[in-house]
Amino acid sequence: MRKWLKRLGIGLGVLVLLLVGIGAWLWSAKPWIPEIELAEPGPGGTRVNAPGLIGNFYPGSGDGKGTGARPAILLLGGSEGGLGSATNGEAQLLAKQGFAVLALAYYRLPGQPEKLELVPIESFTRALDWLKTQPGVDPARLAMMGTSKGAEAALLVASRRPDVRAVVAAVPSHMVWQGFDWSFAPVNTSSWSTGGKPVPFLPIITVGWSGDVYGPALKTAGQHPDAAIPVERINGPVLLLCGEEDSLWPSCPMARAAKARRDQAGSGAETVLLAYRDAGHFGVGPPLAKGKDVPWMITLFGGSKDGNVAARADGWPRTLAFLQQALAPADKLETLK
Repeated sequence: MRKWLKRLGIGLGVLVLLLVGIGAWLWSAKPWIPEIELAEPGPGGTRVNAPGLIGNFYPGSGDGKGTGARPAILLLGGSEGGLGSATNGEAQLLAKQGFAVLALAYYRLPGQPEKLELVPIESFTRALDWLKTQPGVDPARLAMMGTSKGAEAALLVASRRPDVRAVVAAVPSHMVWQGFDWSFAPVNTSSWSTGGKPVPFLPIITVGWSGDVYGPALKTAGQHPDAAIPVERINGPVLLLCGEEDSLWPSCPMARAAKARRDQAGSGAETVLLAYRDAGHFGVGPPLAKGKDVPWMITLFGGSKDGNVAARADGWPRTLAFLQQALAPADKLETLK
């Protein structure tokens, strides 16, 4: 190594200083932390900014797949926090299909937790109560839809709210996990809280956040039965979507565990699992626009470019069909079966 450094005209001391400087810059800049977004409402949408409630609301357009009041969806993004453009765009697409949609921010914005730590479940129940009272919304046709940590929250909250009639959980978890902080500051408690107290959680057992931290911890799930989300209590059908090559966390094993728990409990409502073979963590959500370059980061957490693109192209229309059937007016349910 010294010969190599000598050829470059760099001394060992200089190299050490360079490495220290780079390390210091990385730690101060933390370029891995997602930007905090508060996306502006798109056409037809309005900003909701009330005590304990920040989001964008879209009352819905089109024919609504029926007449009268519209079905409504509470939409949750993932661990990026804030209210990102991807979640906001998803809300607009759902609204065009006739759903009233509230895209909710639940942490990283002013007045909200800075870490994904002890985020109050009350944030979601307050949003559901608000959504049910909006003009033109049918309070009897309410769904939750979330991605990643948002899917974990959706399953958890819906298991406690019998008025939630359907759930879509993309790259989900069937367990409540230990919280985390993007700056890697220690978080030793649950992601979620209720009444100010931690919801029982599955702890991370590895040191640091590099590599696979969720897989080894998931093997200890049997030691923490109270951390399992009682998905069998969800009062309606559940759609689970995952990528078999998800390298962020084992979304397909966790989705299968959720389905198995509901099936074994004989909940009575359908549980649909869509597991995509060559897709990763970003193989869920609306299909990408044809004729445009595929973002490089679509493969960041597993799957190939083609696999992720194909999974989204297949999963989104099936998601819409699931929601349209699950949230159909009561007098039309039989004709849709």
